[in-house]
Amino acid sequence: MIDSEILKNSFLFEGLDPELVTHLAAAARPVALDKDQILFFEGDDSDGFYAILEGAVRVSVVSDEGEERIIAILCDGEIVGELGLIDGSQRSARVTGARPSRLAFVPKAGFERAADANPAIYRHMLRVVGDRLRETNVARRAQDFLPLNGRVAQTLLRLATAFGRPVGDGRTLIHHKITHAGIASMVGVARENVSRTLSAWQREKLVTRISGYLCIENEEALRELAGQDGE
Repeated sequence: MIDSEILKNSFLFEGLDPELVTHLAAAARPVALDKDQILFFEGDDSDGFYAILEGAVRVSVVSDEGEERIIAILCDGEIVGELGLIDGSQRSARVTGARPSRLAFVPKAGFERAADANPAIYRHMLRVVGDRLRETNVARRAQDFLPLNGRVAQTLLRLATAFGRPVGDGRTLIHHKITHAGIASMVGVARENVSRTLSAWQREKLVTRISGYLCIENEEALRELAGQDGE
């Protein structure tokens, strides 16, 4: 069983009556996920959802040739696998540990028992899923209007949120080795475009490489490029 106080820190449970969080906590169980350990595969049955208590996971799809395309990185407080509870569909992507993580797994049967007894849980879940879809659509529309360098900047800032380590003087090391192809898959452009952008930024000292890791040297400049200045 998961401590309900821990679950309250998840975005999923914001605004939900504390008593109802307790009901869901009773159905949840802890899950430890190692770096690069697969949580579930695309096409698996949707048997429940996960709240990320600490750590990060990557959401990806894999081509027939075995090439992985990263769709998103999800971090502390976020949830994954919840759509299957609503529409009963199979998993639409692969989810893998991006770093060692602690999760809370709420099985579908346990969720349904708690929600059948407390219909407000269903209403809350529908609202959360609707809000997430709306936010995703807004973010995608905003990204469509950004030039390439703005989209790459958004991705680096997202990676810094998941894997960032301060290294002094306002610099942030992205302590996760990701290739230019991996960044390109998150941005949705060709690898060559990302390589050119990062090479230019290295010349301008916006980013550097330290022991194979990208380091953000000028976060303010990247935020401005990403349309996040003033946040």
